[in-house]
Amino acid sequence: MMYLFLADIAANPGKGRLLFIWDRATPEAKVIIVILVLFSIFAWSIMASKAMQMRRAKRLNRLFEAEFRTQKTVMDIFDRRVQVDDCPLFSVYQEGCKEMDARLKQPDTGRKRAISLKSMEHIKRTLEGTVAQQSLRLESGLIMLAIAVSGAPFLGLLGTVWGVMDTFGAVAMRGRADLATMAPGVAAALITTVAGLLVAIPSMFGYNWLVHNLRVLTVELDNFAQDLVSKMETEYLEE
Repeated sequence: MMYLFLADIAANPGKGRLLFIWDRATPEAKVIIVILVLFSIFAWSIMASKAMQMRRAKRLNRLFEAEFRTQKTVMDIFDRRVQVDDCPLFSVYQEGCKEMDARLKQPDTGRKRAISLKSMEHIKRTLEGTVAQQSLRLESGLIMLAIAVSGAPFLGLLGTVWGVMDTFGAVAMRGRADLATMAPGVAAALITTVAGLLVAIPSMFGYNWLVHNLRVLTVELDNFAQDLVSKMETEYLEE
């Protein structure tokens, strides 16, 4: 959003006030604005990529869970060697079934009919670890949005304070203070605060929306892992 605002200034020279403010900005303020433009591009790219990733994960989760509910036994999908890339629920299911298969295997007689309580505890820990891994994978990148939300306003404030300091320094050197002398410098200083807010506000909304979706997906993973363990215990745990 912020870089579109600056591009609009450059593309429309008739907007005298904005162009005048940009021209009067100090070199330090312009450097900060360029940094904020990079922050904005990076933040928007993260928001777009994470939104697509979570939307795809939700869709695949629904499809996989619907298929899982139709299976007669908990290992049916695993035995058919089905692969569902980028599906968090399938990743949890796959790791749990791999561990279960390893516990059931015997050298020459195929699978055992049941496993011990201790083996089931190992499977539970495997599922818990996989749920944590999938949550971290979905969460990756959100820290940059958090940095944009918290850091951009401070960068903007730094540019503003620097610009105001420069303006008052110039006034002190001239030995007189009037509106015509101070207003351009103060206005130019405030543009960095505006730029910082234009980065932080969309990033804040995007971050909160993504965190909400991450929590929903994490709860779904936890619930599925518990349901999977329950089915495994029903079918394979020794009496």
